[in-house]
Amino acid sequence: MLKFIRRVGLIINYKTFVVILLSLISSYTCRYFNFIANFPLSLIATAIVFPIVFSIGGAYKRREIALDEYGGIKAHGRALYFATIHWLENPPETLKEELKIHLEGLMNACRHMFTKPVSELEKYEKDVYQSFTEISAFVKKMRSHGLPSGEASRSNQFLSKMMISFERTKHIYQYRTPRTLRTYSNIFIIVLPILYGPYFAYKANEYSVGLEFAMPILYSVILVALDNIQSHLENPFDQQGEDDVNFNVEKFIANLE
Repeated sequence: MLKFIRRVGLIINYKTFVVILLSLISSYTCRYFNFIANFPLSLIATAIVFPIVFSIGGAYKRREIALDEYGGIKAHGRALYFATIHWLENPPETLKEELKIHLEGLMNACRHMFTKPVSELEKYEKDVYQSFTEISAFVKKMRSHGLPSGEASRSNQFLSKMMISFERTKHIYQYRTPRTLRTYSNIFIIVLPILYGPYFAYKANEYSVGLEFAMPILYSVILVALDNIQSHLENPFDQQGEDDVNFNVEKFIANLE
């Protein structure tokens, strides 16, 4: 039950009530002064709903790509660990533990970077590249423990693919869906429920007493809820929405064996 309430709180917030209040004031004023008009509802669909749905689709696609690339980092890290324990003859336990430490450091560095504001990217990005450097040195160290050159080259390919996945994930983290489209939607979500006051006043005559303000409330809730859904999908790393990418570093390291 608490989880459901929390989810509702993500899509209905203070902005919802602000837009509801403005639309109610507009509808009441237009009804009081008999200022009515039969506006086409297609304007709302064209001006707000379509752009928001387009943004939601784009943000969801970005999240799915981020999940794929994050999975790629973990999968190639696990493959590198298997190379250590299976491609070497009697690998020392310290070697396996050393790689675990390097992988945990890399995953934690990624988690710290992606969950911080973009303005702090340069600060935390250095830690990620330092972890890649340590893993690269570890692959070279495996050669001294008898790793054949072909397997060493393949291990470097695992590392290369981890870096490629990181860079792709970083670009998703850095860039958002079109900002101008977001600004456009934010403006019309507030303006249209107010401008449609004459329409809500016109339609109020068709409803029973007490229901004349149902339409402005419903329209405001629906439009703002869609906008809030898009906002939470916009950054899949901020750990605020229900659909964010979870960095389960401890579980990943514990399940390496």
